[in-house]
Amino acid sequence: MIADLGNEKRALRAELRQRRRTRTTTERDADSAALTATLQRFAEERQVTSLALYLSASDEPNVRPFLNWAFAHDIRVLLPVTREDGLLDWAVGDGERDRGDLRHARGRRRGPVPDRHQRRRRDPRPAAAVGHDGVRMGWGRGYYDKTLGSMAKRPPVYAVIFDAEYLDEVPREPHDEPVDGIITPSRIITFRS
Repeated sequence: MIADLGNEKRALRAELRQRRRTRTTTERDADSAALTATLQRFAEERQVTSLALYLSASDEPNVRPFLNWAFAHDIRVLLPVTREDGLLDWAVGDGERDRGDLRHARGRRRGPVPDRHQRRRRDPRPAAAVGHDGVRMGWGRGYYDKTLGSMAKRPPVYAVIFDAEYLDEVPREPHDEPVDGIITPSRIITFRS
């Protein structure tokens, strides 16, 4: 049964990867602008002063314009850094990025900083898809599931995904951690409060 779930996840991940690769520049640009607006609305409505987010790769939902907005509005942004034990640490960003690395322009190191070679080797990727029940499926490395599962008390967790990655259901294994909601280019959905 677990092997079947693993095969289901692999097949779904391959389909999602293919969809992401075939997106046109026009689609990417439109989703980037819409996602930035949705993330800004989310932050403003909830009066967010601190949040954790990822540095997006070219095939992922583009959060970089939102990160620039967050830094300009003095929102504290934490970015994920992988650890040897499979969990995540968080580095405080300040908006200065060079080739995807974190740099601290003020000259103060405020937490672990991902070196560009480490990030290329094991970059924690955001969600691949989320089901209507809040089950999050990642890309198979388990960083987020392990980290979220290890937290006794955690803040609300929203997965940032493309609209087409909000599915009726995704395969769920015992270690998969649900999320509290999703943010897509067109909407914000909260599963539990």
